[in-house]
Amino acid sequence: MKKITTAVFITVIFFSTCFRNLAGQEKLSGQISISGAFALYPMTIKWAEEFRKINPDVRIDISAGGAGKGIADALAGMVEIGMVSREIYPEEMKKGAFPVAVTKDAVVAVMSEQNPSIIEILVKGMKKDAGNNIWITGKYTSWAQAFNIKSTSPIHVYTRSDACGAAEMWAKYFGKKQEDLLGVGVFGDPGLAQAVKRDPLGIGFNNIGYAYDAKTKQQVKGLRVVPIDLNNNGKIDDDENFYNSMNDLIAAISSGKYPSPPARELYFVCKGNPKNNKVLREFIKWVLTDGQKFVHEAGYIALPNDKILSEIKKLE
Repeated sequence: MKKITTAVFITVIFFSTCFRNLAGQEKLSGQISISGAFALYPMTIKWAEEFRKINPDVRIDISAGGAGKGIADALAGMVEIGMVSREIYPEEMKKGAFPVAVTKDAVVAVMSEQNPSIIEILVKGMKKDAGNNIWITGKYTSWAQAFNIKSTSPIHVYTRSDACGAAEMWAKYFGKKQEDLLGVGVFGDPGLAQAVKRDPLGIGFNNIGYAYDAKTKQQVKGLRVVPIDLNNNGKIDDDENFYNSMNDLIAAISSGKYPSPPARELYFVCKGNPKNNKVLREFIKWVLTDGQKFVHEAGYIALPNDKILSEIKKLE
């Protein structure tokens, strides 16, 4: 126990020494505009609120509209930061995209808690092949086919209508792209969650920040996360049953139990290295240092120390 405590202490001292709290530095002033991924929106709101407590003269405007809009806005110079919840494409890098990983989360399948077969579905879980036949091939059109249960109900499939990281990563789990996903298209994470809540036979997918309540850490009322049958044995075993609370799921993502994709890193994307924009650079550095202490409480996963160091080095 003493060795573990010492290791943690050394890590804390290291980060405290290398990355001092901005509260002890010269106050900043200026403006930062941010747009993009719904996945990063709640976390970025929290970061902005906390950053402005120590830098009240910095104005930060944030809007959500999907990862596609975020990176397009950043590359067009309409915003300083695009929030992006997927990997950056080579063609975007050629246009000057400068990505900085800032946190991590995941996409999960969701259904209505009014689903008439909810108990059986939670016990059996969803096999990866079943998900592929729901969203990609369209082969499964009923809950009986998709979950091997006794049901006469059709399955109502939902997807995202906007260019977004959640859909891209959900499709990537099946080896495909967003445009390959089948289903009724709904705009945004909040819209998709509401559509599934209202439809007892609906199935969709959401970022975990929209499937769980950040304050209570419990699943959002009206929704239930559909567990993934990772070992494909037709039931959710004890070591696969980590969806009851946001904290349990975050631990599973951190340990690698929950697959990646659909778990993924989330990015701030600028057009070119922001090292010559003092306010922008210091905000991003603060997010990667002091800002990481707010990540878990907001329902996200902190980056490993070595990843943080590599991302900060990019800004030098």
